[in-house]
Amino acid sequence: MPSNYPHLRSMTGQGRCEVRGQAGVLVVEMRSVNNRGLKVVLRTNDALSAHESEINKQVAGVVQRGTVTVHASLRPAPGEDLPRINHAAALSYVMQLGKVAQDYANSEGNGGTVASTLELTNLLSVPGVLNSRETDAEGDEGQAETTARQQLLRDGMQTAIERFNEMRHHEAVEMAKALTSDLAIVAERSAAIETLAPSVIDRYRDRLLERVEKTLAEHRIEADRIDIIREVQLFADRSDISEEITRLASHVTLFTNVLEGNPSTVGANSGGSVKSGTDAVGRKLDFIIQEMFRETNTIGSKAGNAEIAQHVVEIKCAIERMRELVQNLE
Repeated sequence: MPSNYPHLRSMTGQGRCEVRGQAGVLVVEMRSVNNRGLKVVLRTNDALSAHESEINKQVAGVVQRGTVTVHASLRPAPGEDLPRINHAAALSYVMQLGKVAQDYANSEGNGGTVASTLELTNLLSVPGVLNSRETDAEGDEGQAETTARQQLLRDGMQTAIERFNEMRHHEAVEMAKALTSDLAIVAERSAAIETLAPSVIDRYRDRLLERVEKTLAEHRIEADRIDIIREVQLFADRSDISEEITRLASHVTLFTNVLEGNPSTVGANSGGSVKSGTDAVGRKLDFIIQEMFRETNTIGSKAGNAEIAQHVVEIKCAIERMRELVQNLE
């Protein structure tokens, strides 16, 4: 039996990282809660709003179920957040103002003079001259800065995802241990029922035959004993639970295989950075539990025996605990 269950993930978890690079300081926080499907909720600042599709793609590549909330913000590094003068824009304004002054001076009827004093402090108030980050003449980010930002985002998201998955895996391992314990109860009680079943059927058949013969005698009704035995046997067969016990044991085996990551039931394990299989393990286990509960109910209703009924109650309690745990597995 595996001790680490590498393919299992809880649907609840969190991960956080802070990374620094040429593009600034990136902070990423991830949290998740249960959900039948996958829902990604993004909370980014303006610096990352254009990269939300990249974040969404990275999350969808490693999470199959759950509501995942990602908070991501990119800030300039300390000392890099001071306003900067856009030299290209400032020079463009100066040249245009100089040309206006020259044209004005050369025009007729203006006396050939124009005020040409230019205060630098006034120039700084012109839109586009003073920026929080260095831009080109059109105000667009340079390609180098965009590339640096994308790389920082990929690295930061990868680190946050690794920590996020580490916590989800740790929680899943604890749940797997509890599931294994309850599954052992189901198997143990099922085996006890299987041992009791033949004698229960025999006693039921004998009691039924005795009651039928007594009733016939009281009412002085004559009947062929062979016919009576045949009819009694038909009623007794309706209480036979051997098929349900066999199917329940089969479900227990299948549950174990899926939980332990048997490739034939889960799909090849792809590691921590990609999806854990072709189907969500939690969804498979939930379906198996439904089948286990169905067979257990049938056993309880058909057996009609107090001792078996007690075993059925214990099995149902164990299955209910398992159901609650499985709801938290991805």
